[in-house]
Amino acid sequence: MLWKLHKTVVLVGMMGAGKTAVGKALAAKLDVPFLDSDAEIVNAANMSISEIFERDGEPFFRARESEVIARLLKGTPCVLSTGGGAFLAQRNRTLISQRGVSVCLDADLPLLWSRVKSKDLRPLLRTPDPLATLTELFEKRTPTYALADISVPTSAVYSIEDMAERVAQALRARADVLESEDA
Repeated sequence: MLWKLHKTVVLVGMMGAGKTAVGKALAAKLDVPFLDSDAEIVNAANMSISEIFERDGEPFFRARESEVIARLLKGTPCVLSTGGGAFLAQRNRTLISQRGVSVCLDADLPLLWSRVKSKDLRPLLRTPDPLATLTELFEKRTPTYALADISVPTSAVYSIEDMAERVAQALRARADVLESEDA
């Protein structure tokens, strides 16, 4: 079946929720481009997110992140993966609701920890107690993620393809976002 994507699907949620992996699989399933706001920032700055945080600080990074998201939302409808903190900014939530649809990949804390604990790529977790930091971020951010247009629960038993299909099913219920071209 062929699908027509009318709005950019913006994946939001905690670090480790699977936004990039599921986003790539979803984009392939819908035959649309996949973009990653973090990757766009890294390419533009020619340095890693950790380096940006270290050199210029989180406020500078968040300002660049908002600029990149605004630019990407002006383009052809696609699947856009955002960094874990992107949806926290009211400006970003407003832009996303005007030009796209937000989909939260809703993962519980044990699943997130299992995915991020052995990676040193998360600047916010470079603390003496990364699990406590992740727990604090989870508790602070969860109410904001609940504002997403669509929420799709994740589970360790779902493969990336399973999650992409679950997101696609949720999108199919929204004809303003995803419509069958066979109809």
